[in-house]
Amino acid sequence: MHVVITGASRGIGAALAGLYRAEGHTVTGTSRSGAGGLIAADLSDMAGIAALAAAVEDRPVDLLICNAGLYLDRDEALDTGYPAAMWAEQFTLNVTAPFLCTQALLPNLRAARGKLAIISSQMGSSTQATGTALIYRSSKAAVLNLGLNLSAALKPDGIAVGIYHPGWVRTDMGGAGADISTDEAASGLAARFAGLDLASTGAFQTWDGRDHPI
Repeated sequence: MHVVITGASRGIGAALAGLYRAEGHTVTGTSRSGAGGLIAADLSDMAGIAALAAAVEDRPVDLLICNAGLYLDRDEALDTGYPAAMWAEQFTLNVTAPFLCTQALLPNLRAARGKLAIISSQMGSSTQATGTALIYRSSKAAVLNLGLNLSAALKPDGIAVGIYHPGWVRTDMGGAGADISTDEAASGLAARFAGLDLASTGAFQTWDGRDHPI
């Protein structure tokens, strides 16, 4: 199986890459720096998208995991924070990049009748509107909606799409006090990806297999 993972240099992405490699699968991963054998691809611009497509070439892709993301507005104040540039930066990587990566690798996904996994967050659910982290929550709601629409658009091609909350994970983004390790998150997510098919396409699930309200 050929697995493509964006944001594979650390956190959940690195754990997923390690898991799939340990199982004998071929992994193509991206990072901004390209260190550690990853593809150097800044997915916030078209050059990075092109670099990813060029690295994959015409190889079929069995699973594309759109994992790369930003969380910059954790401590922004409603009255004075949330600058326009921060909105643009987070939406570019959290929403636009998953679409452009999917678009760029669509021939590869079609060749394998592959699967698309989009890492969103429960913070994008309408049930989690707490009035904080407005940009991050909005971007994760948007990429959830993108995944739902892609599931309809890609179903005729035989490509199943799943959207996932990875859990509250002990990463740079999640913090040291989070609930689960990156290995736990990766193992749970990999099980969800394995079970994804056209009958379940468009599902929004947690890392441990629960359906999450949209």
